[in-house]
Amino acid sequence: MQRDYLLKVVDNAKNFRVFLARTTSLVEEAHQRHGTSATSSAALGRVLTAAVMMGSDLKGVNDVLTLRINGNGPAGTVLATADSQGGVRGLIANPQADLPSRGNDKLAVGDLVGTDGELEVIKDLGMKQPFTGRVALVSGEIAEDLAQYFLMSEQIPSLVSLGVLVNTDLSVQAAGGLFVQALPGAGHDALEKIENNIMALGPISSVINANEKLEDIVELIMSGIEYTVVGEEEISFRCNCSREKLLDVLCGLDINEISNEESDDIEVHCNFCQEFYCFTPQEIESIKSNKP
Repeated sequence: MQRDYLLKVVDNAKNFRVFLARTTSLVEEAHQRHGTSATSSAALGRVLTAAVMMGSDLKGVNDVLTLRINGNGPAGTVLATADSQGGVRGLIANPQADLPSRGNDKLAVGDLVGTDGELEVIKDLGMKQPFTGRVALVSGEIAEDLAQYFLMSEQIPSLVSLGVLVNTDLSVQAAGGLFVQALPGAGHDALEKIENNIMALGPISSVINANEKLEDIVELIMSGIEYTVVGEEEISFRCNCSREKLLDVLCGLDINEISNEESDDIEVHCNFCQEFYCFTPQEIESIKSNKP
């Protein structure tokens, strides 16, 4: 499978910036870990893709961005958390939820997510309070909702395209995303030109599937426009849970509150990556007794 990575591009006249990402492998890993249906894979994959692209704009090593969507549809909450080093993890409340495809085999992501709810972005930048922005959902398709968020919460006119191509065996054939964001003072003609270039490409998942290199897609997007690639970043599904972290949490709890019998082992499940960790009461008590 081709590697997942992200490119950042700016046109030389400083009218707009472009983020382009291939996320096929990380979305497939999320599908395998969560056992998602076709439409749930598309919904979760779009949110994971958007989050990891937004996370690439974080500056601090410990900065974290969370993208949460709940439209009160069959999917329930769809959530992804990204760091500033290209890592992202996520979950969907009802991974088996599915709906019949629409015309042209288009997965019914908007119907699965729903529109009776909000898109929420939380940026933890190490300050006393994290930054939180919320907008009402427009379509539940996620890309349109995210464009609305950028405009309303961050005052950045944006074109957003997110896509996941799912095989008949439910594996992920291709996934990726594209952001085009206007810079201050952007000229109308320049924005219209790149919009026309993008409209001519077709669905981003199909473009990702047909091109091995993102650099080739950038050439199509920026046709007739002088540009510079200003950044490249490896991205991946990456959960920060660990046995050590969870053991530290358990050591702060009363064993009797989390176990029916003192002799019972304690099993902890990570909702993001679906890993299970097993601890014995004796193991926890031993760690507790050695703490200062």
